[in-house]
Amino acid sequence: MSGPEPRTFRTMFVSDVHLGSKAAKADFLIDFLRHHDADTIYLVGDIVDGWRLRRNWHWPQSHNDVVQKLLRKARKGASITYIAGNHDEFARQFQGVHFGGIVVADRAIHETADGRRLLVIHGDQFDTVVHNQRWLAYLGDYAYDTAMLVNRAVTKLRHLLGLPYWSFSSWAKVKVKKAVNFIGSFQTVLSEEARRSHVDGVICGHIHHAAIENYGDVQYINTGDWVESCTAVVEHFDGRMEILTWAHVLPEVASGKGALVPVDIVDLKGRAVKAA
Repeated sequence: MSGPEPRTFRTMFVSDVHLGSKAAKADFLIDFLRHHDADTIYLVGDIVDGWRLRRNWHWPQSHNDVVQKLLRKARKGASITYIAGNHDEFARQFQGVHFGGIVVADRAIHETADGRRLLVIHGDQFDTVVHNQRWLAYLGDYAYDTAMLVNRAVTKLRHLLGLPYWSFSSWAKVKVKKAVNFIGSFQTVLSEEARRSHVDGVICGHIHHAAIENYGDVQYINTGDWVESCTAVVEHFDGRMEILTWAHVLPEVASGKGALVPVDIVDLKGRAVKAA
C-alpha cells in the first residue's frame, strides 16, 4: 500500500547534511525527502563532509541513498542547485557544472513568489576563523566531533528510557555565551552582506542554527542542519518562508516493519513539540 502524497512546496532549502560523517542523520533526511517535495531545491553547503572523509572514510548505504534520492528528484523535474560550503569546498572548482541535473554554484539569487530577492550562500565566507585561522577551525571540528559522540550517547540513553530525541550538542551550544555571541554576530554580518548585494534577504547555513529573523529591512534565514536539529526551510507558493523540523525513530524501533513513523521531538529547553 502506497503512503500519503508528499507535501509540495515552491522551494526547499537544505544544508549541513555532512554526508561522510558518522553524525549525519541520513535516514531522517531520506524520510524527510520522501514526505516533502519542491519545484526548486537548494542544497546550501556542507552536504558532503570532505574534511571528515579525508581523515576517515565513512560512506554507508544510507548516505548513498540521500544522493540517489536527490538525483531522482532532479530527473523528475526539480531544479536543484548545489551551493558549496567549507566542508565541501572541493565543489567550488566545478561552479556552473551540471551533475545529473544538479548545478554547482558558490552563491545564487532566489526570487520568491511574492517578488523578493534572496541571496543564497553557505556563509563560511564570512567566518573569520575558517578563513584566517584554519588550524583553529580544524581544532574546533575535532571538538565538535567529541560533542557529537556525547550527543549519540545521550540519544541512546534517552531511547532506552523511552524519551524522544533531543540534541545535547544544540542545547550546549546555545548555553555557551561565546557561541550565542558568535551566532548573533554571524547573523548580523550576513544581513549586512545582503544589503551590500542589494537584495531583500539572505538564506544560509554553516552555523547549524535554524532561524528566520528580520534585521531592519533585511530577512535573515538559516536552514539549520541534519546532524543535530534536522531542519529545513521551505517556501510556500505565496512566498511565505517556514522552518520545518523532522525527527523520526529508527525502523526497528518504530514498528519492526521497516516503516519510519513521526514522533514528538524536543526543543532546546526540553519541551516536547510536534514533528512537521
